[in-house]
Amino acid sequence: MRRRMAITFGVAVLALAMSAPAMADPWHPGFGRATLTGLASLPAQTFVPGSEPSGAQLGTAPINGVTPPFAAQPVQGFSGVVRRYDGTFDVLSDNGYGTKANSADFLLRVHRVKPNFRQGKVEVLGGFNLSDPDGHVTWPLTRPDRTLTGADFDVESIVRTVDGTYWIGDEFGPFLLHFSPTGKLLEAPISLPGVKAPENPFLNGEQPNLASSKGFEGTARSVDGRTLYPLLEGTVAGDPAGTLRINEFDLRKRAYTGKRWTYQLDSPSNAIGDMIAVDRHRFLVIERDGLQGDAAKTKRIYLVDTRDQNLRKTQVADLLDLANPRNLGGFGETFRFPFQTIEDVVILDDWTLGVLNDNNFPFSAGRTPDKPDNDEFITVRLSRPLLADPRVYR
Repeated sequence: MRRRMAITFGVAVLALAMSAPAMADPWHPGFGRATLTGLASLPAQTFVPGSEPSGAQLGTAPINGVTPPFAAQPVQGFSGVVRRYDGTFDVLSDNGYGTKANSADFLLRVHRVKPNFRQGKVEVLGGFNLSDPDGHVTWPLTRPDRTLTGADFDVESIVRTVDGTYWIGDEFGPFLLHFSPTGKLLEAPISLPGVKAPENPFLNGEQPNLASSKGFEGTARSVDGRTLYPLLEGTVAGDPAGTLRINEFDLRKRAYTGKRWTYQLDSPSNAIGDMIAVDRHRFLVIERDGLQGDAAKTKRIYLVDTRDQNLRKTQVADLLDLANPRNLGGFGETFRFPFQTIEDVVILDDWTLGVLNDNNFPFSAGRTPDKPDNDEFITVRLSRPLLADPRVYR
């Protein structure tokens, strides 16, 4: 009888496992609906005071009601965020206008911003341009003064290490770039072995095995500060469709360790937006489709665990279905973050995430049709705590 009961129980468990969703994980309990707790916005047409003109290669026809070129550098394209623990954040602008060909007059820059959720505004406090005055880049740069532009690198992710320096992930190489606290390149760009994008200056007639602008979209720093985990946005040629490589980089040895994991997109047409560490093994990853506005279907934040080689995903927030009991922004009981590119997530406390969009100024219009998107900074309360390593907050 006991043997029969055991067999029956085993069959029932097997049947339940086979009927469960593919991404379900019994060892990582699910999260419920997340809640919007803060909303602050930076107007799309915000420019760096006293800066150079920009956008000359965009033509002169209006784009979403805005006519280029611009008299100054736009504060736009937030593709990475670093918390500074004084209420301010460093945010990284991407390569400007989307391609090498149209971004030579966009200066790569890190901005210091401060959200005011009571007033619903984001204040820009300053920032610094990225440059290579010591000649670590061995191929020709756009500008003789060696200030870096969107035609030189497509910077998409940023972390700060314990010494105050920054590591930035680039998509054109893809490269890892190491900068001083004031934006000076400190060493030669570091290539990812075996992977080259079409813009890579070392192709030398080789065929690229990574699509354009599909390099390091997310880069996480380990909680002990010893390693980086850059995540590609695109699938390397020959890898299964919709799989993305995460590589481990040793900061002390300045070398990749050879360890690698695979992130499986929900759909091969999706992309990732950012990746940050929760503890030694767990990370948060933004996954999104390429749609905006009412057409947007996938804008999610997943918790993944590197103890599984093929990372199992647990959804922690659906950014298109956030509870909004306080009617923040006048959006009603359900808040949608419907932007084409959502590329920034930061852990504020064990229950709360900060999330920002890349507004692709002046191209994206996910909030209001035919009007360029603002840069929005939202805070999202999870349905249960992350139980993050305390070193996340250092």
